[in-house]
Amino acid sequence: MEEGLLVKERLAETSTRWGEIREEMKRLGYVAGPMVAVTLSFYLLQVISLMMVGHLGELALSGTAIAVSLAGVTGFSLLLGMASALETISGQAFGAQQYEKIGTQTYTAIVSLILVCIPVSLLWANVESLLKLAGQDPNISHEAGKMAIWLIPALFAYAILQPLIRYYQMQSMIRPMLVSSCITLCFHVPLCWALVYKSELGNIGGAIAMDVSMWLNVVILSLYMKYSPHCMKTRSPISMEIFAGMGVFFKFAIPSSTMICLEWWSFELLILFSGLLPNPQLETSVLSVCLNTIATLYAIPYGLASAASTRISNELGAGRPQGARLSVIALSLLAAVNAFVVSLGIFASRNVFGYIFSNEKEVVDYVTTMAPLVCLSIIADCMQGVLSGVARGCGWQHIGAYINLAAFYLFGLPIAAALGFFLDLRGKGLWIGVLCGATLQSLMLAVITALTNWEKQAAKAKERLFHEEAG
Repeated sequence: MEEGLLVKERLAETSTRWGEIREEMKRLGYVAGPMVAVTLSFYLLQVISLMMVGHLGELALSGTAIAVSLAGVTGFSLLLGMASALETISGQAFGAQQYEKIGTQTYTAIVSLILVCIPVSLLWANVESLLKLAGQDPNISHEAGKMAIWLIPALFAYAILQPLIRYYQMQSMIRPMLVSSCITLCFHVPLCWALVYKSELGNIGGAIAMDVSMWLNVVILSLYMKYSPHCMKTRSPISMEIFAGMGVFFKFAIPSSTMICLEWWSFELLILFSGLLPNPQLETSVLSVCLNTIATLYAIPYGLASAASTRISNELGAGRPQGARLSVIALSLLAAVNAFVVSLGIFASRNVFGYIFSNEKEVVDYVTTMAPLVCLSIIADCMQGVLSGVARGCGWQHIGAYINLAAFYLFGLPIAAALGFFLDLRGKGLWIGVLCGATLQSLMLAVITALTNWEKQAAKAKERLFHEEAG
C-alpha cells in the first residue's frame, strides 16, 4: 500500500515537473520565435547582398565574401559581443525592477560602441592593402577593399542597433523589433536588386543597400523608444550617468566580446585560409556559401540563446534560482529538436541549395559534397549557441572566453591547418578542423552548465545590483 502511494506521488511529481517545463518552453518560445526573425533579418541583409552579387561571377562573389567576412571578424562580431554585456546587466536590472537603469545602460552601450567604431573604420579603409600583404589574390583584394569601404556606414548603424535590440529584448518587448526587422528586410530586397543590377554599381550596390537598410532599422527602433508609452518606465534622460556607467559596461563587454569573437573569428579564418589554397576563387566561394548557410541558420539557436539570457538574467535578478534552472532544462530540449529538424532539412536539400548563391556548376557540386559536414556543424552550433546564452545570462562571459580560446585555437584550428594543407583535404579539411573545435566547445559548456550552483548565481546578481545602487 505504501509503495503504491509512493509511486503515485512520484508520478504526480513527474507530471507537475513536465508541466512546468512545458510552460517554460512556451515562455522561451514567446521570446525566441520573434528573436529568431530579428537575428535572421540582419544575416539576411548580408546573405541577400551576397546572393545578388554572387550572380555577377566568381570574382565578384569571392571578393564580396572576403569583405563581408572581414567586416564580421573586425567589426560586427566585436560590436555584437560588446552589446551582449547588456544581456547580463540590463536583464538582471529588469528582474530586480530597477527600470530606469536599463535606459541609461543602453545609452552607455551606444556611446561606447560608437567610440570603438572609429579605429575599426580606419582598418576597413585599408582592407585592400592588408589583404595583398597577407598574400591574397590582387583582384580579389581589390574587390574586397572597395566593398569594405562602402560598408563603413553600416558599422556605425550596427553600433546603435545592437544596444537598442538588447533594450527591447531584456524587457521581452519583442513586437517592435519584429515589425522593424520585417519592414527593413522587405525594403532591402528591391533596393539591393536595383543597386546591384540596374544602377551598374555591382558589389558596391550591395554594400550601399546594407547601409541604408540598417540605418532604417535604427531609425524605426529609436523613434519607438522615444515616443512609445510602453517604453515610459525604462526611458531615462541623457545625463553624465551614461559616462559613469562605462566602467561596469566594459567589465562585462570585454569578456563578452572576446567570447563571441573568438568563435566567430575561427570560422571567418577559414575564408582567409581558403584564399591560400590552389584555385582560391573556387575554395573561397564554396566555403563562403557554407559559412553563410550556417550563419543564417544560426539565427535559430541564437534566438533561443537570447530567450535564455533574458529569462535567466531576469530570474536571477529577481532572486529565483529555481526558475533559472528550469529555463536551462526547457532550453536544452528546444535546442535538441531544432538541431535534428534543421540538419535533416539541409541534408535533404544538399543537391540544390548551392544554386541559391551561384550558377556555377563547379561551385554547386562542391557545396553538395560539403553538406554532411555543414549538417554536423549545425548540430554543434545549436548546442553551443544556447549554452552561450546561458553563460551571458549568468555573467560567465570570461569563462566562455577561455573555453572558446582552448576549443578553437588550441584544438580546432591546428587540426584544420593539418588537414587542409598538409593532408591536402583543402576546404573539407579546414571545415573538419573547426567542427572539432565547435564540438569540444559544446561539451565544455555543457559540463559547466551542469555543475552550476543556481542559488549562488542568484546571490551574486543581488550583490552586484546592491553595490551598483549604493554607488
